[in-house]
Amino acid sequence: MSDPHAHRPAVVDLLGLVAFGQLLAFDRLAADARLAPDLRRRAVLSEMAAAEIGTFRRLAGRLAALGVPPEEAMAPYVEPLQAYHDSTEPKDWLEAVTKAYVGDGISDDFLREIAGGLDEPDRRLVLDVLHESRYAEFAAAEFRAALQADPRAANRLSMWARRLVGEALSQAGRVAAADRGALTALVAQGGRVDAQELFGRLTAVHTERMTAVGLNN
Repeated sequence: MSDPHAHRPAVVDLLGLVAFGQLLAFDRLAADARLAPDLRRRAVLSEMAAAEIGTFRRLAGRLAALGVPPEEAMAPYVEPLQAYHDSTEPKDWLEAVTKAYVGDGISDDFLREIAGGLDEPDRRLVLDVLHESRYAEFAAAEFRAALQADPRAANRLSMWARRLVGEALSQAGRVAAADRGALTALVAQGGRVDAQELFGRLTAVHTERMTAVGLNN
């Protein structure tokens, strides 16, 4: 029996991946907000969660306009993305902030790379759903305050960040298998055929992001 997924446009696979990522991020941030040490920080993470569900609705609407039920487009990615989040549950506030800063940062960098292979309006849609810089700035301020109060926390958070990256790369392999090469095709369409070069760029940006907040890569 033929696999209908194999004959779908690559953009459907990408939008399905991004949409489920947004849905999971909403769940995660809403839960992590309870780890906040005060109401101000809890409100910031809750606002971030609300933004995720808002972008999910935009992606789901675009999939519906393309004639694809959103749940069908998301289905191949449920297991690998859920596995990543299940294996990286933060134990405290700073671990939750690190996960948002590191995990969302790598995800956004990757989406920026592959968006070049999309036609409009989907290229603009993917770029629009990337996280706002003010959330990264909030996380950076949290790190700096925490490290100023206790410099020893840098080692613990750096180790946690390395684990997050390792888990993300492991699950990326499962995502690649789930999408039957759709993302690879989009990378090629965007003029970025060399996968090693692509991941080299992602690693370089990740290293800069870690250094900027006083953490070791």
